[in-house]
Amino acid sequence: MNQSTAVVRNIAKPEETTSYRILFIIGLCHLLNDSIQSVIPAMFPVLEKSMGLSFTQLGLIAFSLNIVSSIMQPVIGLMADKKPMPYALPIGLTVTMFGILGLAFAPGFEWIIASVLFIGLGSAIFHPEGSRVAYMAAGPRRGLAQSIYQVGGNSGQALAPLITALILVPLGQKGAALFTIVAALAVGLLLYIANWYSRKLQETKLKAKVKKVTKQVDKAVSKSVRLALLLILFLIFARSWYISGITNFYAFYAIEKYMLTIRESQLFIFAFLVTGALGTFFGGPLADRFGKKRIIFLSMMATAPLSAILPFVPPAAAFILLAVCGFILMSSFSVTVVYAQELVPGKIGTMAGLTVGLAFGMGAIGSIALGYLADLIGLPLTIIFTGFLPLLGILALLLPSDRKLEEWYS
Repeated sequence: MNQSTAVVRNIAKPEETTSYRILFIIGLCHLLNDSIQSVIPAMFPVLEKSMGLSFTQLGLIAFSLNIVSSIMQPVIGLMADKKPMPYALPIGLTVTMFGILGLAFAPGFEWIIASVLFIGLGSAIFHPEGSRVAYMAAGPRRGLAQSIYQVGGNSGQALAPLITALILVPLGQKGAALFTIVAALAVGLLLYIANWYSRKLQETKLKAKVKKVTKQVDKAVSKSVRLALLLILFLIFARSWYISGITNFYAFYAIEKYMLTIRESQLFIFAFLVTGALGTFFGGPLADRFGKKRIIFLSMMATAPLSAILPFVPPAAAFILLAVCGFILMSSFSVTVVYAQELVPGKIGTMAGLTVGLAFGMGAIGSIALGYLADLIGLPLTIIFTGFLPLLGILALLLPSDRKLEEWYS
């Protein structure tokens, strides 16, 4: 075993205990952060009626939110790997708070775009360091820890339909201002997390270790590792496009096909997202037990036949299928983050920013592309096309096994 490998294994070695208190708090903060982000797609039916926006314009709003987060998350993660930034967490939520306030009082399409850019930037600041906190608090249970952290975010996203039905439909656009209270609560909790994070850095001298390991790992990364990383990112692309199609446009499809109201259509999206949050939680422990590659493969391939028949079934069956698809597909969400972190040890923030940020970015590109496609060929055909995206999960068979990853760094 050479010196650089020893250094990698030293930092990759988990702490002896898992700090569940910190994990649950950072998971709650993730929920609050992503519930604010979920306000934006939740407002789509309201904005479509009040401002007369097209599907393409709605896609551009989602694109503006997600592309900033996609670009900035890996950058901030890379910076944090060199110099961890505990107080970036409350700063990020403060930026988000200003964005949601601007969104509530935006007079036109251009102001909405500007406001969601602020929200996207705040999200980009929060996510890589939030994932690092989960990694630091994980102990020997990295899959479970990342699941607790990610299930908070997915639960926040699952609130979007309820936000639409209970707040935005009766109060309209200005109802979004209520979420400044949510942001303020998150800032307070993140100040507590940031203090713990700072003490943890001092105790373990993680700054010096991360800086040293990053330099060593860069020299050790092989062609096989790079190809595996590209493959896992492509799988995230396929999953994100499907999720984007469902969360942004399926409500319109349900309204048109099943003659539902806005509130009724939001229940379908809620079913997809809330079971997705449950799937996120269970996916991590299952990956700890059965292997990350296996869970990534099964999550997409088991979703494929269900998503393909979804557009052709009656409303009751569609509701059930959406719920099952959400659970199965999202079981790999946290697993892909941990897989990437173990694929490139020592770059915790960079890999978290890349994988989660890419999910946002691919969702952004998916939003605008699917919105344009819906305007071009019609919504029904677009939803049918979206249903075949999980079939790309067959490529997960080409990923290196968990044992292979261990051999590369042993």
